[in-house]
Amino acid sequence: MANKRIQSHPILEVPPEDAVAFTWNGTAMTGRNGEMISSALFANDVHVFGHHHKDGSPQGLFCANGQCAQCMVVADGSPVKSCMTPLREGMTLQSLEGLPRLPETGGKPVCVPAAETAVAVLIIGGGPAGLSAAIELGKLGIETLIIDDKDRLGGKLVLQTHKFFGSVEDSHAGTRGFEIGAILERQLHDLPSVTVWLAATAVGVFSDGVVGVVKEKVYRRIRPQKLLVATGAREKMLSFPGNTLPGVYGAGAFQTLVNRDLVKSSERVLIVGGGNVGLIAGYHAIQAGIEVAALIEALPRVGGYKVHADKLRRLGVPVLTGHTVVAAHGNGHVEGVTIAELDDRWHTVAGTLKTYAVDTVLVAVGLAEVDEFYLKARQWGMDVYAAGDAQEIAEASAAMFTGKIEGLKVAKALGRYPGEIPSEWDEKAVILKSRPGEPVHREPPAGEKGVMPVFHCQQEVPCNPCTSVCPEGAIRTENDRITGLPYLVEGATCKGCMACVAICPGLAITLVDYRKDPSHPTVTLPYEIWRERVEKGQRVPVTDQEGAILGHYPVQRVVANRRKYPGTLLVQVKMARRLAKRAAGIRVQEARVDPSAVYEKAPLPDEAVVCRCERITAGEIRSAVRSGVRDMNQMKALNRAGMGACGSKTCRPMIWRIFQEEGVDLKAVTDRVDRPLFVEVALGTLAGERSGEQDA
Repeated sequence: MANKRIQSHPILEVPPEDAVAFTWNGTAMTGRNGEMISSALFANDVHVFGHHHKDGSPQGLFCANGQCAQCMVVADGSPVKSCMTPLREGMTLQSLEGLPRLPETGGKPVCVPAAETAVAVLIIGGGPAGLSAAIELGKLGIETLIIDDKDRLGGKLVLQTHKFFGSVEDSHAGTRGFEIGAILERQLHDLPSVTVWLAATAVGVFSDGVVGVVKEKVYRRIRPQKLLVATGAREKMLSFPGNTLPGVYGAGAFQTLVNRDLVKSSERVLIVGGGNVGLIAGYHAIQAGIEVAALIEALPRVGGYKVHADKLRRLGVPVLTGHTVVAAHGNGHVEGVTIAELDDRWHTVAGTLKTYAVDTVLVAVGLAEVDEFYLKARQWGMDVYAAGDAQEIAEASAAMFTGKIEGLKVAKALGRYPGEIPSEWDEKAVILKSRPGEPVHREPPAGEKGVMPVFHCQQEVPCNPCTSVCPEGAIRTENDRITGLPYLVEGATCKGCMACVAICPGLAITLVDYRKDPSHPTVTLPYEIWRERVEKGQRVPVTDQEGAILGHYPVQRVVANRRKYPGTLLVQVKMARRLAKRAAGIRVQEARVDPSAVYEKAPLPDEAVVCRCERITAGEIRSAVRSGVRDMNQMKALNRAGMGACGSKTCRPMIWRIFQEEGVDLKAVTDRVDRPLFVEVALGTLAGERSGEQDA
């Protein structure tokens, strides 16, 4: 089997090998002790984890977040979610072929009542919002239990290798996401009133005010006075033929593999969706040594930050707006994907279908709040609060700030915070949640003397760390707003320290130095990809902001400040004066002749699978709608859509969309009845079954 481990990374440290042996369908393999089974299988180039009992379709990793059951395997005789189950020495793993067989029982089990724990505050979710709230509560000495279903704190911060936007003071702007997670976790260590449960999954909220939690296969009852839901978001999915092939998954699953577990999951990917999630995933792919064939977006322009899109363009990634995915193709795994242009009525344009040879399709078409715990708790009359994406989808910088605010609201409700929450906090939260403004054209500064920064950001976003690090105070933002575009103060002197270039999250600042050679000034470019591509003396392709190559220039010097700005290299080249201010980046992907094939036989959209768990197609849903079905519960009874293990977390939004496409007023549609449990739980666990290895 091929070894798909990432051996080196420009940002992340590769951990020392801690190998354990296991078998997969009888074949001996090795993995890292404690990593998730799914990552161990991917590292051994295994992508098909089983076949569906209904139609034999291949099943593989999809969400990597415990939200679905697509990655189910049999581990030591029991079916488990491979993305949530750690690998241990000597495990016997098998693919799930058809329905799982129940394990043999050894007589009547020993069951004990579930233990109940009373706490002042329970926080569900250990991501940026939950951690920030716990810190505020811990500072006030309030008894707080924070639970998370992963093996570490940080949530999506763990997956982020890029530098964050916002401000240095409020959201650690200019610091990488995984480093911010570590900072927040360290702050918790000094707060004795905060208890952390990892690998602890909240499974339900009940009418008696109890939250059910499964930890180490033991069911526990938590009775909080106040509940704060910081469960984040789940990715939305698209309906297109081939969308359930192994190799089609969300950007979060991809980032989990390449950034958390350092597994090179792919060789060549195509990304669907031009929001920040998709744009950032493309950047992460290139850092991991994975080629990005293209990023497509249905809208006329990308919905994420323009600086993120510009980073990809400069690296050599085609960003195709006004395009959609038509179908994924492959025999058991993705081997290609067909895209097409869209007209102004959202119809594919005849003659524009093109197929790319890729092994992975990343779907990044938006996020949905994981708010079922919040809604159910509110229904039962509990004193419940929400923060982060569970409250409103926004950037992680906003999630940290809303976590702080909601944490103090909880403390105030408990009578432990006598003051008022500063009004400017709410104002900052609104700003951090704000959508990017319209791009504007900016001319570079007119002067050509001394040394000066050139700002390649042309869109208002909440970000100003460059103003914080300039030792001369020479950089300001328009009207001193965090969303204002940066500029060099008139009459100010830049000393050329390069701090603004190094800290910029969008890699959108360069430095032009005319002091030694005004005809061929030295240009400093930020760079975060492979060091071996920019060694001194090597010729590098320098691009403008939009990715057009200005020329190839030898590297004069590479500056690295590993203490203050780890991972960011400052690459210096000498360029002709007329081009120096246009230089913005370095291309790393070679241009390829794409697409590799033309495909003009588009499969019918009705062939797309909407309900992954039960393999219900868009055609079956559409047929039911046309026959008069206006009740999601009736839909489930007719064709089982939404009856699967995930509890309709993935298919429900797509079914709603089909109702809309069929001209049905959504107000006339009855929503499905929520299950009492939001996550699957073994009956033995709920019954309190104990083995010798489990505590009471």
